[in-house]
Amino acid sequence: MTFAEARKYLLEQAKSAGLDAEILATESRTLSLESFEHKLAQITQATQGGIGVRVVKGGKTGYASTEERSKEALGWVLKEAAENAELQSDTGGFLPAGQALGHKDLISEGLSAPIEEKAEAAHELEGGLRQDERTDQVPLTRYTESESEVSLSSTQGAEGGYRNGYAFLLSSLIMRQGESLKQVYDFNFEKEFHALEPGKTALKMIDKTSRMLGAKPLKTGRYRVYFEPSAFTQLMGLFVFMLSGKTVLEGKSRFADKLGQRVASELFTLTDDPLLPDGKGNRPFDSEGTPAQTLQLIENGVLKSFFHNSATAKALGQDNTGHASRSYKSTLGIGPSNLFVNRVRVSHWKKALLSPT
Repeated sequence: MTFAEARKYLLEQAKSAGLDAEILATESRTLSLESFEHKLAQITQATQGGIGVRVVKGGKTGYASTEERSKEALGWVLKEAAENAELQSDTGGFLPAGQALGHKDLISEGLSAPIEEKAEAAHELEGGLRQDERTDQVPLTRYTESESEVSLSSTQGAEGGYRNGYAFLLSSLIMRQGESLKQVYDFNFEKEFHALEPGKTALKMIDKTSRMLGAKPLKTGRYRVYFEPSAFTQLMGLFVFMLSGKTVLEGKSRFADKLGQRVASELFTLTDDPLLPDGKGNRPFDSEGTPAQTLQLIENGVLKSFFHNSATAKALGQDNTGHASRSYKSTLGIGPSNLFVNRVRVSHWKKALLSPT
């Protein structure tokens, strides 16, 4: 049976058994085309998917998953989730009230170009990298695309799904200048294949690698630092951890008792928006079926909210922000969508830059 049929079957079986259950199904497809010396060196295609069941019985929560869609396998996974729930302690677990969510297509025909055009994109990236006389080696050049279909049902009324996907160009570049040898691995991705620009990506990779050639250590001292987007992205991971309701509950966040207080400069505003126009991490609802909404985490330096799923929101007595995250194989967690620092007025930046260090 199809994933949709399997999900429907599991929901019917759960209701018949009087179980409070949530069924998350994911089906994904990947394509990878590798270029070497302007020839197609490797083609890889794969599909995979599975169904995860979350059952709540008397405040106890159990999980189980399967990649097989026979009635026997589906019967087993529902029984396994129920039995796993019995083995857990009562944590006050529950499934949130759901609603009809519809089906959203977030990529439309974005990945529908002929495979020849996709291979040519990889060739063009490799060719662009090899044009610089300082290029020593191009060990890897690849076009990759990923497409996924997510659907959710629950005995509490949640019902919906969405389709999403991405196109990637990635490469590894080694450049040499005299005795200086530097290597960079980098990638660019878009929601649609035709939005990729192999030539521009090659130039950016060359610039990123070449500017390190001949680099020397700085003298010990105090410097003003400017983070480029790729570097600042890594720092954002710290915010995700510190602002997670799960981290707060575990006593691991230094922001735990700071709600409503100033935690950063008044120039700093942090937002997560799963509905951002052309956002890379868009989603119409989270892994529990809570509809997506824009969330202001830090506004003008003041901590306004944490990331929450239904469980952490209830435990902390706060609003559910719709940031539940899990795969069909995992337990319930928390995850952001499009997390970004809002722009501020130029005059404010000038004031900050001119102030004493």
